[in-house]
Amino acid sequence: MCGVLGIVAHEGVNQLLYDGLQMLQHRGQDAAGIVTAEGTMFHMHKGRGMVRDVFRTRNMRELVGQVGIAHVRYPTAGNANCSAEAQPFYVNSPFGIVLAHNGNLTNTEELFKNVCFGDLRHINTRSDSEVLLNVLACALEHQVGDRTSLNLEDIFAAVTALHQRVHGAYGVVALIAGYGLLAFRDPFGIRPLCLGKRVKNGETDFVVASESVVFPSLDFELMRDVAPGEAIFISNDGQLFSRQCVQQPHLMPCLFEYVYFARPDSVMDGVSVYQARLNMGITLAEKVRRTLNLDDIDVVMPVPDTSRPSAMELAQHLNKPYREGLFKNRYIGRTFIMPGQSVRKKSVRQKLNPMNYEFKGKRVLLVDDSIVRGTTSREIVDMVREAGATKVYFASAAPAVLFPNVYGIDMPTREELISYQRDADQVAEEIGADGVVFQDLEDLKAVVLSLNPQIEGFDSSCFDGRYITGDIDEAYLQRLSDNKHNLVTFAVPGLIEHSVSVQENEDDEED
Repeated sequence: MCGVLGIVAHEGVNQLLYDGLQMLQHRGQDAAGIVTAEGTMFHMHKGRGMVRDVFRTRNMRELVGQVGIAHVRYPTAGNANCSAEAQPFYVNSPFGIVLAHNGNLTNTEELFKNVCFGDLRHINTRSDSEVLLNVLACALEHQVGDRTSLNLEDIFAAVTALHQRVHGAYGVVALIAGYGLLAFRDPFGIRPLCLGKRVKNGETDFVVASESVVFPSLDFELMRDVAPGEAIFISNDGQLFSRQCVQQPHLMPCLFEYVYFARPDSVMDGVSVYQARLNMGITLAEKVRRTLNLDDIDVVMPVPDTSRPSAMELAQHLNKPYREGLFKNRYIGRTFIMPGQSVRKKSVRQKLNPMNYEFKGKRVLLVDDSIVRGTTSREIVDMVREAGATKVYFASAAPAVLFPNVYGIDMPTREELISYQRDADQVAEEIGADGVVFQDLEDLKAVVLSLNPQIEGFDSSCFDGRYITGDIDEAYLQRLSDNKHNLVTFAVPGLIEHSVSVQENEDDEED
């Protein structure tokens, strides 16, 4: 999962892009990058680390221009330790294009071979985003032919051709040197993308971002979401054009965005993330009522931060006291995005500190957004018992995670998922809890649909194994599992062999 941002303004955009990236930092802490356009010249700075660590004053001064894009990276494909895979990516032909991508392609291997052999373009990393950039470049090159200039029809036709070649999830912002900002979204709208504007001194500026939370801080207002399959082009002089580039688009956003990834103060596809999480607490409360003995619960506590709205509403619905017993050190990164299990386990103890007074002698119901690998949950249960709790129950605002997510959330393989071939009682035993309650999938879907009935369905593949792009089978999942545990080598005859050591996946649990 990553965060993308693009701005066309009538003033320098470097500070706007930096401030906007800060608002998207929760979507990726591995790397950050900004590219601005000054006429036909690009200015780029990117690197590994948090936004505040990547950019210095000298870097910002060099990012000149009134148009730009930016990216924060959470590694889902390629090599997380490779600084060359920080985005945006650049190609010089045709015209010069830079691109930033949120999501994950599911036919990367096929595209890689086609781009190298058929299109005779060089791919320098294992990132599917660089492959996507070259597919776009090839499509634009084909539309332009022998001409030396680009028009609006060429751009939209290129995006249409890209949709026909590319499978998977993608929310994209790109700059075409000398022309403007292009943004587009996959035909199912799996990954989020929204459009905003502001009027300043009588002139209109535009912004495209992964989440609407960016807009108020920059004094922009949300116009609408980019539709699935839609392309938006904003020229360098601030004219906005849009076109649907897919014959049969479907709005089927990722359900896990509402549970965990998005900030609560975002509105995504017409749904308030905060309200959705409150309502998740109500349906989860009913499941707790049916599953556990309420007389055996003294207090409800959230695992901060994402689960807090659900926990508050659950406690109120069950008429149980709500307390904050786990306090977070905000200077420790998200456990979800921590590389390696030993680092994750250590970071849980560093970032969450239990207040013994709130736990001593009490029977506690902990509420978290999800239980994925179980490492974080097990450590939290141990901490709460050490703090004096006599019983510890665990409620998950999400259903049991049973399958890998292939659309941009780097979840473990099936064998590493704690709910794989285990029921709730067995999961409770594994994490050391006295009981575990999972949200029902249909209840979770109903919560989000009630806030926007226009949504046609969801990518809920990590819960039910239904992959909506229709190109994921058992063989694909097996290759995914094999690649997670081995050195991945992709050799193309006549080209330099690309090898990357795939590090252990991050734990997909609440931070």
